[in-house]
Amino acid sequence: MRIRRLGEPGDLGWVVQAHGELYGAEYGWGMEYEALVAQIVADFGKDHDPTRETAWIAEHEGERVGSVFCVRGPDESTAKLRLLLLHPSSRGQGLGARLVDTCLAFAREAGYRRMVLWTNDPLVAARHIYLARGFELTSEEPHDLFGSGLLSQNYELVL
Repeated sequence: MRIRRLGEPGDLGWVVQAHGELYGAEYGWGMEYEALVAQIVADFGKDHDPTRETAWIAEHEGERVGSVFCVRGPDESTAKLRLLLLHPSSRGQGLGARLVDTCLAFAREAGYRRMVLWTNDPLVAARHIYLARGFELTSEEPHDLFGSGLLSQNYELVL
């Protein structure tokens, strides 16, 4: 398994497709979620500063199996972790942790002082990775954006 910078033809489309398919199958999240992912990916693809924002693709035997993005947050000192995903065939092997660690290292090198992220309560494995790295829950709120009964969660880590 390897982690590489996003940038090969098809990477952006794969991120959208993989999120739509996997979270649709695992959690029943529909087009609203896929549209949100598509917007995040489109914004990154058309306008990002590569010295302060980047993304990575995890591969296994030449196939894409995961992703994570580091983008600007609400201010110059804050990075935002986005779109962490691992295909079920690659889970449980530490690859998600490696993706997050890669993202954190980049954020530190880029000069960010903190990192924030937004997630949803069913994503237990991802939350475990975040908490193991020192992220703290700063707020949570019920919502029905992708399905009923979801709990939106915001986390923060001082870098």
